[in-house]
Amino acid sequence: MAQLWEIENFLDIRNEQLHIDGVNATDLAHERGTPLFVYSEKRIRHNIERLRKSAEVIDCPLKLCYAAKAMSTMGILHSVKEAACDIEVNSGGELWKALEAGFAGEQIIFNGTSKEVWELEMAIDNSIYAIQVDSIFELSQIEEIAKRVGKKAWVSLRLVPEIETGTHSGLQTALLTSKFGMMPEEAFEACRRYGESRHLHIAGVHLHIGSQNPEPHAYEAAFTMLFESMLRIYNEAGISLQHINLGGGFPVNYLRDASQRSEFPSEQREMFAANFEPAEAIKQAWQGVKNLAAQSNAEHLLDGLTLLLEPGRSIIADAGICLTTVRNSKTRPVAPTADNGHPTTDSWLLTDAGFNILLSMETYKWYYHLISAERSGEAHTAQYKLAGPLCDGGDVYFDHEGYGRLPEHRLLPENVEPGEILALLNCGAYALAQASQYNGRFLPPVVLIKENGSAELIRRRESFGDLVASDL
Repeated sequence: MAQLWEIENFLDIRNEQLHIDGVNATDLAHERGTPLFVYSEKRIRHNIERLRKSAEVIDCPLKLCYAAKAMSTMGILHSVKEAACDIEVNSGGELWKALEAGFAGEQIIFNGTSKEVWELEMAIDNSIYAIQVDSIFELSQIEEIAKRVGKKAWVSLRLVPEIETGTHSGLQTALLTSKFGMMPEEAFEACRRYGESRHLHIAGVHLHIGSQNPEPHAYEAAFTMLFESMLRIYNEAGISLQHINLGGGFPVNYLRDASQRSEFPSEQREMFAANFEPAEAIKQAWQGVKNLAAQSNAEHLLDGLTLLLEPGRSIIADAGICLTTVRNSKTRPVAPTADNGHPTTDSWLLTDAGFNILLSMETYKWYYHLISAERSGEAHTAQYKLAGPLCDGGDVYFDHEGYGRLPEHRLLPENVEPGEILALLNCGAYALAQASQYNGRFLPPVVLIKENGSAELIRRRESFGDLVASDL
């Protein structure tokens, strides 16, 4: 397991136990109870700086906007803001939270396919940097609201580039079959129709090729498509755009432990083990656009241009860990093996962390690496069937369908028993953000390890009252 600790430099083993930025994970679990999410502020800042290196390989300003959808607990938003990162929101609720966290309007971009009138009113009233427009109808709606509010709305047109990547089908957002954005011809028509509106300023074009993209070259194709659209908008509508938004989707390596990687189904291995530097992908994409601009005698369009990125997973995923307790254990016979014809048994461990707080384990059959927090230094070679507490047969951590999308077992030390604390790694993104009270379970607390080493509670565990707080 040495490879894991060398890469995840905010995690280490001391006296056989897992530590997060120097704080004992087992002590945190005993102090706060489980399930418990723990985030590293140091890792969040590290990831933001890693992405900010893209500014060194382009000849224009870079605007980095954290995708709040990945995790928007207020303590996390404050840490992101303090790291001098801007923000992308996907609803009026996320917009409100961003404003409450102290983000100024000029730091906010607003995505979404089904924005309501009140949400658009809030965005326009707060003079946000750009509303990402999903259709010509939405653009007409924004113009009408801006006229009524008495403020000019800055907008960016979201395009469908028809770029497929090797990510999960549910994370593909750049195909004709996806629900997002408008066709290029619709965008050009929008520019012709609304380019001279007194209530709208068409400031940019935008696309998103999906999350957890394993191929860096996809960004070159996306960037090229954006520039070609930008050039046509200039030639046909006379509009010089101020920014190009390349979206996010930079991958996180979920398979950093070599022993588990060898056990992982090959069909999913490339996506979960994807690992490249965002700056390298952006460098290649930028050079392609520069070459295209030179060939088109349109280098002037790059003058004063700002490149926007909206990463979420690549900022927050590997900064978060879920601590869970083994609450039950059992053995169960399995089918006779071909070797000797005798039945064997599986060792089952039942934890208190299910897909109510890790929804992607069920919806996308997502993989989160699992280790013992109490015995991290021991060899993880024993096979177990791991499952959560919910009343669903699909609430498991392994491949129960037989489709080969997850490992058949999880590897932990020998003789794991009820009461032992385990840690699910790299689950900082799209976990608590998608959590529910299913089965009447309390949403868990969140601890943030601050850069000074203090463990700060930034979200409390829910209580019985929270289960009925909205009921009448």
